[in-house]
Amino acid sequence: MADHYFSNKPNSEHRPQQFTFDLRGRSYIFETDAGVFSKSEVDFGSRLLIETFEWPEVDGPILDAGCGYGPIGLSIAPEQLNRTVHMIDVNERALDLARKNAQRNKVENIRIYKSDRLQDVTEEGFGAVLTNPPIRAGKDVVFDMIQTGFAKLAEGGDLWVVIQKKQGAPSAMKEMERLAGSCDVAAKSKGYFILRAKK
Repeated sequence: MADHYFSNKPNSEHRPQQFTFDLRGRSYIFETDAGVFSKSEVDFGSRLLIETFEWPEVDGPILDAGCGYGPIGLSIAPEQLNRTVHMIDVNERALDLARKNAQRNKVENIRIYKSDRLQDVTEEGFGAVLTNPPIRAGKDVVFDMIQTGFAKLAEGGDLWVVIQKKQGAPSAMKEMERLAGSCDVAAKSKGYFILRAKK
């Protein structure tokens, strides 16, 4: 099997690196490595999702589905310490990095654990689910994450998805409209759409 950022155990030779990045008004130091998504900087889609995200009106934990080395979950968690941010990924190398980055940046109200898509997420009633889905894993995987993410929301909770127009934003939006009855484009820039649907 080819080695992708959505591989369970990447075979790429380790090439650790660090960079500093400002997100939501705070500065973070991230350690990354070969075999994880966007290892040289926080990718534009994730940045747009992070900066566009608004806290839900309902209570409940937050889920960062496909967290990689952690920029989405770690950048929102410090803003509401009364909530737990669940951070999941199938890539064990990414999860190790997310744990290191949480410690390095002193973010404690998080739970980081392995899950293939959302299969191992046992909690229900999330106030929000955010995902920058693994487009290269295919449409079936992306739609599964949208469907299971929506199902995990509390009533009144929000599903946030970042996806490029050329990589399926229109069809993802239709699926979110099917699930929720409506779907907003919360932001768009450089071909990226931030889609939001309320349960």
